[in-house]
This record gives sequence, structure tokens and C-alpha cells, in this order.
Amino acid sequence: MNTYFSLLEVAGERFSYVDLHKLLDRSALDRLPYSIRLLLENVARCSPEALELVLQCATGQASGCETPFFPNRLMFHDTTCLPALADFAGMRDRVAELGGDPQKVNPVIPAVLTIDHSVIVERYADTEAVEANLDIDFRRNSERYQFIKWAQKSLDNFKVIPPGTGIIHQMNMEALAQVVWESRGPNGERLLHPDDMVATDSHTPMINAVGILGWGVGGLEGQAAMLGEPVPISFPEVIGIRVRNALRPGVTGTDLALYVAEVLRQRKVVGKFVEFCGPGLDNLSWAIRGTVANMAPEYGATVVFFPFDDETCTYLKLSGRPAELRAKAERYMDVQSLRRRSAAPEPQFAELIELDLASIQPSVAGPHQPHQRQPLALAGQSFDEQVMGSSTIASSIPDSFDEPSFGQPLRHGAVVIAAITSCTNTANPAQMIQAGLLARKARALGLRRKPWVKTSLSPGSQVVADYLREAGLLEDYAALGFDLAGFGCMTCIGNSGSLESHVETFAEQGLKGVAVLSGNRNFEGRVNPKVPAGYLASPALCVAYAIAGDIHIDLTCQPLARDAGGRDIYLHDLMPSDEEVAAVERQVVRPEFFAERLKTLWDGTHHWQALSAAGSVRFPWSPASTYLRRPRYLESISAEAPQRLVIELARVLMVLGDNVTTDHISPAGAIPCDSLAGQWLLEHGESPLDLNQYSTRRSNHEVMLRGAFTNRAVRNQLLAEQPGQGAWARTADGSQVLPVYEASASYLAQGTPLVVFGGINYGAGSSRDWAAKAQALLGVCAVVARSFERIHRSNLIGMGILPLLFAEGESVADLALRGDERLSFDGLDALAVGSNAITLRIAREGQAEQRIALQLKLDSRQELTYLLQGGILPYVVRKMLA
Repeated sequence: MNTYFSLLEVAGERFSYVDLHKLLDRSALDRLPYSIRLLLENVARCSPEALELVLQCATGQASGCETPFFPNRLMFHDTTCLPALADFAGMRDRVAELGGDPQKVNPVIPAVLTIDHSVIVERYADTEAVEANLDIDFRRNSERYQFIKWAQKSLDNFKVIPPGTGIIHQMNMEALAQVVWESRGPNGERLLHPDDMVATDSHTPMINAVGILGWGVGGLEGQAAMLGEPVPISFPEVIGIRVRNALRPGVTGTDLALYVAEVLRQRKVVGKFVEFCGPGLDNLSWAIRGTVANMAPEYGATVVFFPFDDETCTYLKLSGRPAELRAKAERYMDVQSLRRRSAAPEPQFAELIELDLASIQPSVAGPHQPHQRQPLALAGQSFDEQVMGSSTIASSIPDSFDEPSFGQPLRHGAVVIAAITSCTNTANPAQMIQAGLLARKARALGLRRKPWVKTSLSPGSQVVADYLREAGLLEDYAALGFDLAGFGCMTCIGNSGSLESHVETFAEQGLKGVAVLSGNRNFEGRVNPKVPAGYLASPALCVAYAIAGDIHIDLTCQPLARDAGGRDIYLHDLMPSDEEVAAVERQVVRPEFFAERLKTLWDGTHHWQALSAAGSVRFPWSPASTYLRRPRYLESISAEAPQRLVIELARVLMVLGDNVTTDHISPAGAIPCDSLAGQWLLEHGESPLDLNQYSTRRSNHEVMLRGAFTNRAVRNQLLAEQPGQGAWARTADGSQVLPVYEASASYLAQGTPLVVFGGINYGAGSSRDWAAKAQALLGVCAVVARSFERIHRSNLIGMGILPLLFAEGESVADLALRGDERLSFDGLDALAVGSNAITLRIAREGQAEQRIALQLKLDSRQELTYLLQGGILPYVVRKMLA
């Protein structure tokens, strides 16, 4: 590999680097997408044995090769990191029990945890909301946070951004991203290379906005990467989006992101890279790029890449990066042909999509999927067609719900949550200032939010609050009910808390309300289990809908409200011009805000500083804990791998439909008292007020198993009727129909393996490894579907579960399953990287055996190894023993 090295001098300092121009001549390099150039550098530096074949793939001489990717750093958030830390502690236990050295289970690359997923919007429209919500957060989660403090003292290469600081992806962009990373070369020399990274959250591609190659991985893949294993992918096909012109006045980054989501969801880009190019790139700010890149998982793309260019340099300076780092980044990216310049040749792509930015219109997306883009004028119609039209409204449920203090009856379609939330949009100063100026104009006219709307403002970093405060806009936000509620994901991930008290009652009586949020996901029941519809919107539209109070109000032509004089006020009366927004942005968004916050990034609030924990090689598990349990799936790992992979005489647990998300499989929201999980917690001494979220209990398999498949939108198609919400299933003897957790226990008692059948996009959504862990602990050994989302497929393999595909055009409907069949799989004894032909044999009593052709696609030797070992964690334990 030494033949690929060159020397580089920056400000009098000498560095070594892998020279891309020694891999390919200039004309060949210019033809490559920038994201592929970064991938090539990673392979040449970290996996030189794979370079020749990867180069052939890059230049079109070969296809379908596996591409090992070694990130130089890793990020977690708390709901993926806490289970990972529990796995680390459990692996240390198991390695010790099998005679190995537990201290070998330790991160080998830097890992940063950002605690952002736990705080809930309990208090809102209240000047004390931030402190009050943090008080509640620490009361409920102090045991979890002490566990994190244990990890800080017990693990190497592990740092924590405390609660109340910001959201993982915004922290990554604002504070941690380097663009160019320095490490030690093979001979101890100073080595410069790109800042390649992964994180255990699906929206990690937000970092692609500043020219950094990184993507979301499952929690299990993240753990493997932290221990020095590669993140394997197939060499990606790259789709180009060539943009021209500029967005029209009033059109936002949100509008562009929702349009891209709609277009790319139709094009089947799962597992592909998407890269922007074209003259219109010069008209897209770093903030708009961040919003667009953040939404990559909503259509399954691995990355949505924006090359490093002058706009990136502007952001590095604005965000307070040191001059030395900026100089190093600019020099390295120039020398490596990694910096996009307007005069440079445009790369060649497998497919090119032309996009006129001037054609983008203001819009929202909903009511159930991020790609369901709706022009503003059609938002109400989409609610009627897809929520009311798909629902059977019982005659006992009224059409309206009267509360005298509201001043008018509530009807289906009332906006009951309006939340400015999520790093997707709060990282964009122009949009946050636009919404603030809209609130200022509304305040001046005496307008208020409707009293049934729960409003909240939860930015992705404290820098946002700093510049809004500097502009005087926090007061204007608060006048409309958008007081600061906290710095974390909050409503975006379902931590929306209870609704307004009367609305809470109405929802239980059948009111079909709407959440409008500036987030990235709106799956049914995700934002709040009592709110069936969700619409993604820009921050300014969140404010507008809070004033209007109903999704049926057409913001393009109908008044939002009346002022004190009885005059109708329209959205165009309130919306500030782009020039007004830009003037405020220039005045208040300054590098010193970023630099000052960076100084206290690791400190945390007084709540965090008051916590302490002792370090140790092995964690002292408490049998009384309802948050931390030694993982059950680690306790039975043997020192030797299984002799062979066999699935014989399995049974069908469930047949599910299309678009089953990880939210459906393993919920993140509030734990109801009357649920199996809630009952378990109450039986173990928890207060009904502190059952918390499923997302905060992910280090306790007892809770997570009982919560699996309990989302009210999940239906087991094997059953004509289900006695309760969520999926139910027949017991092994067919005598009962029970919740999935209880039904699966009867199969586990017999040692009978289980199979789940699904449709299109099985496992869409987040990177949560518990969507795979829960299925493994329920006894599921295979999932057969028409297609899988990338991260969930990886997580299934990581838990030793086979992700099997139907042949094109075939589906579970062709099998006419009843639930009493016996299923066996042939072809598992000769698996290899690539597409494996698997035969499903279905035995029915008194009938001839049915044979179905399936496929098992394995992208790498790493995936093959994980399956043969029974999963990532057994593989890691055995590797530590060796």
C-alpha cells in the first residue's frame, strides 16, 4: 500500500496521505462521484487487500463487490447506546465466564454518546419548561445516567455529551465533525484522511451536508465497528440529482426535502448512494443541504451526499472551527480532488435526475409517511381521504367534541400538537428565524395559538436558543405558546407527552387529531399514540397551524384567524420575506455562539454534574433494577460456533402487511399502564407516573419483549379478528389467541423456531436494534418479505435472523397460510457472499409438500460470518476468547 502514499505540507507541518491520484488518473477520478472517491480512499487506507476489486467496480469493470468500510469514529444516542453499553457489560461477563479477559471488550475507535432521546415534553407553553422537563427526566432516568457514568470510567475511547445539550446530528455538524481527520500511520507518521464516520441513528446522513461520508447503522453493527470490525456494504450504485436555478421566495429547505423524499421513494434507492451536483448547488445553503441529507432514511438511501465546496468552508468558519483545522481541511480536499468547484467536470452517475429548484412549492407531508407530500391546499383533503376515509367511525363517536373554554367545538382534523422539533429543521437558522418573525407579526396583531394545541420548541442545540435570544425572537415564540421545552429530539421521536387535558379525554372518546411537526417521521401513532395523523412541515408552518388549529384550513387562501379588530389574517400577512430573514440571520448567527457552546460541550447541567458512579471491569447488575438487566441473549453464548445452520419444522408466528416499521415492531413511545410491559413494571414497584418510554427501557429485555408488536397499527393477517390492540397470535397448540409475547412463549417452551412473513419495506424507519433483538428473543429465526429496509436487514443478520426475499412478483398471499403449517428451509448449508437460492418447504397435514423459491442476499463475508456464528455478539465474544 505504501506506493499510494504522498506527502503534504500545511502551514509548515508535514503529513502523509493516501493519494487518490495514484489510484486513478485525473480523468478517471473526475468521472467518479465525490462520495465514491471518499469510499476508495477508505478502502485503500484500511483494506488494501480489497482495493483492486473495488477499483474495478468504481471504474465499471466489475459489479457487486463487497466493500469494507472502516469509520474513524462512531456516534450513539442514548436509546441505542444504553443497550450497546448493556451488551458491552454482558459481553464482559460472558467472556470472563468462558475463561477470557473481559477487559478486551473495549472500544478501539473513539465513540461519542449524545443523550438526546429521553427528555419528554411534559411542561410546555411555560417559561420554566426546560428546567421542569429536565427535572422529570433525571428523576426517571438517573439510574440509566449513572450507568453511562460507569461506562465513562470503565471504557476507553468513550465520551458523553450530557442531557440538555443538543441532538446527536446537530452536535455532530456543529461541534464534532472534522472533515479531515488526523491519525497515526502504519509507521507512526502523521496521517491525514477524510473524517469517515457512522452513527447508530438512521438520520446520520445529515453529516453528508458538509462533505463527510457517513451513514446510519444498526446498534449491533455500531458495536462491531466500535470493536474494530468493518461496516460491510455492497459497492453502491450512485444516483445523481442535478439541480439548477434556485428556490423561489418563501420556499424552504423543508419543501425541497419533502419533494426529494417523494421522488426517491418511488425510485427504489434502498442501499444506494444519492449525490447532488449541478449549478444549482451554489444556491443551496449548508443548512438546506443538512435538511435534505437528514431525510435520507425516509426513502432508504444510504447517503445523500453534498460535496465539500465553498459553502462548506463558509460553514466551518461560521461554526467556530479553528483556523488550523479549516486550513488543513481546505488544503487536503483540494489536493485530493475532493473539493467541488463550479468549473470542474461533473461526475458520471448510474442514473441522473434533473431537478429545477424553481419548481419546488410549499408543502407538507402526511398523514402517515414522510414521502406523502401534499401541496398546502390539499392537506385537509389528504386527512379526509386517508384518515377518515380509511377509518370506520362508530355511530357512538361524535363528529365534534365541545369544551366551552375552547370557544368552538373540536372536529376530526383538529391540530392538537404543533411542535418545532428535530435537528432536521432546527439546525437551519433561516427557517428558525423565519418562524420567529412570523410569530412576531402574529403577536403584534394579537393572535394566539388555539387553546387545544400543545405547542413546543425543542431545538437541536443551545446555539439556536442563543441566536434567537439575541434577535429577541424567543419572546415572540413564547407569545404563541412556543416556549423552549428542552434541547433534544422530544416530539420528533414520540416524546410528546400528554395532550392538553380536555383533548386527552376527547382522544380517548374517538377524536382523530393531527400533529404538525418540523421533524422527519410521522408514522401512525409515532408522535403520540392518541394522535393518528401527523404532518411534517417547516417551523413557520408549525406556527401557522397552531394559530389555525385545524388541518382543514387551506393556508394558501383561507384566513388563519381574526385580529382584535375582526380583520381576517392570512398566512401571507404573517410570512416574512426572504430579505427580512437574511438580514436578521446576518446580524445574529455568529461564530462566537458556536465557539462558546463548544467550550462547555461535555459539562452538562447541574443535574448531570450531581451524578456519580464508580468504574469497574464488570458491571454490578442489580436484580431489582427495572432499567438495567443483563441481556438474556448473551447468557447462552458458547465458546464454539454452531456446527451448521439449520431451520426445520418451524411455525408461522405472524403474517404482516407492507411498510411494517421498526416503530411497529419495537415501540419508542410511552408505556401504558394497562400494557403487558406496564403491568410488569407496576408489579416490580414502579409508580404509574414513571413508567417512562419504551425507548428508555431498552436495557431491560423484560419490558422490550412485552412491548414488541404492540403498536395499534400492527395486524396479524392470520387472524380474522384480534381481541386487542397490536398483533396477537395463536399458541403452539392452537387453543388460544394471545398477545404476541405470550403466544411466542408456548413455542419457545417446545423449542419450535418461528417465522414472520411481511410485505414491502419490512423494517422501514429507525436504526433501533431492539426491532431485531425482540424478534430473536421471541424465537424468530427468519423473516420472509418482499423487501427490507437496509438498516433493519443488517440488524436481523446481526441477531442471527435470516432476511429472506420472495421472488419478484410473489408474496405471502400466494402461500395461503393458516398458521398450522410446518416450515423447513433448504440451502442453508452452502451459503456464500452474493445471492443464495433458498427453498422453503411447507408441510400441511394431508397435503403434498409445497416448495417456494426464496433468496438470501449477503453483501459481505462479514455478514456471512455473523449468520454462521449466530449473530454479531456471539462472534465478538468468541473473537475475544481467541
